[in-house]
Amino acid sequence: MVHVGALPGTPKNHLTIPEIIEAAINDAQKLEQGGVDAIMIENMHDRPYLNREVGPEIVAAMTVVATKLRQVVSLPLGIQILAGANKQALAVAHAAGFNFIRAEGFVFGHLADEGMMNSDAAELLRYRKQIGADSIKIWTDIKKKHSSHAISADVSICDMAKAAGFFLADGVIVTGNATGEEASIKDVQAVVEAVRLPVLVGSGITEQNISDFWPYADAFIVGSSFKYDGDWQNEVELERVQAFMARVKHLRESS
Repeated sequence: MVHVGALPGTPKNHLTIPEIIEAAINDAQKLEQGGVDAIMIENMHDRPYLNREVGPEIVAAMTVVATKLRQVVSLPLGIQILAGANKQALAVAHAAGFNFIRAEGFVFGHLADEGMMNSDAAELLRYRKQIGADSIKIWTDIKKKHSSHAISADVSICDMAKAAGFFLADGVIVTGNATGEEASIKDVQAVVEAVRLPVLVGSGITEQNISDFWPYADAFIVGSSFKYDGDWQNEVELERVQAFMARVKHLRESS
């Protein structure tokens, strides 16, 4: 994860666009040097987040950052724009030559930090077809973190994953309750058994616990664990990335 600095117009913004780009490139290059397989950018410093409809200044800034990263990073790249701005993320990905997006609220409405978020799979996939972006994969959260799912309490995480597959998601993401919190291994196992889609673990993965999840998930989204002091707000620490990827190399060789 590259957590892009707070963008213009958001409460925490204090950097210029060139400074934001420089910091994002610095983090991305350390991730690439450390041996990760792909990089995803996200506007996580823009809190509190807007619900679906972010402004043109956010889309413009993320496009500039994404385009600059594409020029210096050779790895597959992805993007998420908070909160739930899936169409905007898809547009940026298409413009910048990215490979995937992380979507929230794809199937089954839920109550998020930002308020009620209805599902957008039908609209999003029609938009992807409209702009000619079929090659961009859509990985979607199910029972997403930082959200209440009481309204869909009678829908299991497996049924939600099946619905995401039926609605043509390219992969599903299982998380804990909040950023940096470990997912349930039982949930990951159950989802893997329920669908034929790629299953990703989207929070709480560390050098210490990845071996527990390794037999089940297809990929891991790692943010906090790669940062100084394990805090998502800090810069990427190269040594943390290298140690983590050394553990991954061992797991791969042992599989």
